[in-house]
Amino acid sequence: MRIDKFLKISRILKRRTVAQEACGEQKVLINGKPAKPSSAVKVGDVIEVLYSAGTLKFRVLNIKETVKKEDAVSLYEVIV
Repeated sequence: MRIDKFLKISRILKRRTVAQEACGEQKVLINGKPAKPSSAVKVGDVIEVLYSAGTLKFRVLNIKETVKKEDAVSLYEVIV
């Protein structure tokens, strides 16, 4: 699955266009490397999203095309 779509489905970023912009500004890292919006995400990847207020680092646990809002957190685990 594409990183921009995963960030939207997992509810980490609100919209896919916001995810694409973040990738374009190199604010999304997959396994420590800057990600393009079309970069593929696999189970086990460590993704880091750089916000102006801090950083969110998480590991992908599952990939699904559609998820209910309350089940979105089952797609990843936050790494401290």
